[in-house]
Amino acid sequence: MTNQEIVQKLWNLCNVLRDDGITYHQYVTELTYLLFLKMMKETGQEYIIDEKYRWDELVKKEGIELKEFYRQLLLDLGKAENELLKEVYTDASTYISEPKNLEKIIKSIDDLDWYSAKQEGLGDLYEGLLEKNASEVKSGAGQYFTPRVLIDTIVKLVDPKPGERCHDPAAGTFGFMIAADRHIRSKTDDYFDLSEEDVEFQKYKAFSGVELVKDAHRLAVMNALLHDIHGELVLGDTLSSFGEGLKNYDVIMTNPPFGTKKGGERVSRTDFTFSTSNKQLNFLQHIYRALKANGKARAAVVLPDNVLFEGGVGTEIRRDLMDKCNLHTILRLPTGIFYAQGVKTNVLFFTREKTDVGNTKDVWIYDLRTNMPSFGKRNPLTEAHFDKFVEAYLAEDRTKVEDERWNVFTREEIAKKDDSLDIGLIADESLSIYENLPDPIESAEEAVGKLEQAIFLLNEVIAELKEMEEPTTYEATSSSTLKVAETTEVLEK
Repeated sequence: MTNQEIVQKLWNLCNVLRDDGITYHQYVTELTYLLFLKMMKETGQEYIIDEKYRWDELVKKEGIELKEFYRQLLLDLGKAENELLKEVYTDASTYISEPKNLEKIIKSIDDLDWYSAKQEGLGDLYEGLLEKNASEVKSGAGQYFTPRVLIDTIVKLVDPKPGERCHDPAAGTFGFMIAADRHIRSKTDDYFDLSEEDVEFQKYKAFSGVELVKDAHRLAVMNALLHDIHGELVLGDTLSSFGEGLKNYDVIMTNPPFGTKKGGERVSRTDFTFSTSNKQLNFLQHIYRALKANGKARAAVVLPDNVLFEGGVGTEIRRDLMDKCNLHTILRLPTGIFYAQGVKTNVLFFTREKTDVGNTKDVWIYDLRTNMPSFGKRNPLTEAHFDKFVEAYLAEDRTKVEDERWNVFTREEIAKKDDSLDIGLIADESLSIYENLPDPIESAEEAVGKLEQAIFLLNEVIAELKEMEEPTTYEATSSSTLKVAETTEVLEK
């Protein structure tokens, strides 16, 4: 059985839980709790788990006894002394209310062809689940899942090397760092070309990340573990004062979250020159400041169009970026490859130089957006779509590349446009105003996903109030009010 078939079998189990009101994202989180126990057994690492909570003990239980045992297991493993167990199970709780459903999932996991899964790679199996989750519900998991073909293209061009410190300040499920590890392994015969000391560095220090969302961090920890990566993966906020200590990286690759900081307040960073509530502009500031100023440290970051043209502080940050770094390439990405149809994004490639002034001389732009097909579930983005861009990016002499999508702008030309980087798009040849409208089926699926998310949040409010002995207490009402506010935010989107 291939990993793809195993992923499909695991995914089909989600149908069992639909009657329990469980979303796809909650299902993947629930699977993570169970798969962790099973994989610890399969990889011979069960010794870190208390004997009474190991996989074989879970399989023996059934009915109400199983449900109560599982809930206690999640609670106790979240308080375990082992750091890895804490990262996976802290604040873990089950969404499964029907014991028979829990029983069926555990039995189905136990019956899978784990020999084949181990042969193909447990990490690839888990990544397959994450990818499936992102593609099924774009309004949910898609917001932190960057398409693998885009990640692989970025990693190929940034070309991380053995001995370099690679980092993702908005790690999501750790996809960029997983791909960076895979890239370096492919260039070093799976690390066999490296010394024992260098292998130790690659496994324990080369790859790190920070993730703000607890559930996403949990998935990232599991993903890293199954790929034999043990670098620092912190649950925290890069844009808080904590982020001030994240410095001196050789490589940064990331797709930071879109939007503004909640409440519109500005970040609490004392090291930022420019103050704004715009998350992407703050992440951009953080990234170019976190690179080593040695002329070799480099970054690739996915950012929405507004970062390229926003005035005021946005202009100042772009100017500072082009002074401190060589912003050599911008890739204008197609629409429809992320969870929201209308979001237009770009990849900025830059190198942090040794000085802080006048380092960008020319910016090359590749337009992979205009006159491109509409991408979605039925027309996925593939590696082949990036072939011509990769060819242009890697060309020894970029001026000799013959491609209408590939254009260059001097620093002086950009200055005349008030330092706006919203440039490089070619003439749109669309003959019909309807050609680039979003797929109506995908739009409907997205709307359904958001409504399901809102219904789940409201059900949580009702359940929370019912469980309280005095539903009118401050704790109940304030918590419920927050959830109602969260629901309103989902519906507004």
